[in-house]
Amino acid sequence: MIDYVLDFAEVQRIVLTALAEDLGEPPRDVTSEATIPAEQTDTAELVARADGVVAGLPVAAEVFAVTSQGHAEFRQIAAEGDRVVRGDVLAVITGPTRALLTAERTALNLISRMSGVATHTRKWADQLEGSRATVLDTRKTTPGLRSLEKYAVRVGGGTNKRMGLYDVAMIKDNHKLAAGSITAAYRLVRATFPDVAVQVEVTTLAEAQEAVAAGATFLLCDNMTPELLTEVVGAIGGRAELEATGNLTLATAAAYAATGVDYLSVGGLTHSSPILDIALDLRPR
Repeated sequence: MIDYVLDFAEVQRIVLTALAEDLGEPPRDVTSEATIPAEQTDTAELVARADGVVAGLPVAAEVFAVTSQGHAEFRQIAAEGDRVVRGDVLAVITGPTRALLTAERTALNLISRMSGVATHTRKWADQLEGSRATVLDTRKTTPGLRSLEKYAVRVGGGTNKRMGLYDVAMIKDNHKLAAGSITAAYRLVRATFPDVAVQVEVTTLAEAQEAVAAGATFLLCDNMTPELLTEVVGAIGGRAELEATGNLTLATAAAYAATGVDYLSVGGLTHSSPILDIALDLRPR
């Protein structure tokens, strides 16, 4: 089993923010408090309502831990990255009934979203299997949930491109225009931030050659046809990592991978993935 790494401090921040949004101030679940005795305990199951790839079980566990003040037992049945089918039990939770129901929607919102991203990513990874290409995500994420969504991409078999504007410099068309040229923009970034990785967006073979001549070792080949990409791969000759980006679909993924590029960049992994339907069912008493 692969150990996918989550930033626990970030998980706590997101969980507390999501619960505060749901519980209001003062925090309360008026329905559960009115209908369920404080001392009542029950067992519930997280159940897949559709086929897909599960991601986010540790995040769901943290939601139940917070609402139960550590008194709920969360027993994970599925593993992160497992392919599941409708009806599969993903986890069993035992604890104060009020806490289970208070946690329900927040836990489901997070795990369903993350599992949806992982499921979508797995479809791309499956399409690229057998090629040298890997699917990459982008910064087109839900505000506040980037760390969880990019984690879900990894669980689904994809790779994270960059976490934000701070860790990788990406010279795109507006930067080229503002600086005057690819070469000028690259030199300015390299002089200002000598230790930061630099990626350059290119749209033609000439721009790709200019970027590599300037020193770039990672190129974003934007909206190129497979034929043009094949030319770029041949001309660059392994001097830079190459990423195909722009208007890619599952139907065309194999054709783009066959050009010899290293990566396919897909914003839709995070901005357009439908959720994986997951439910919380109390076991009959």
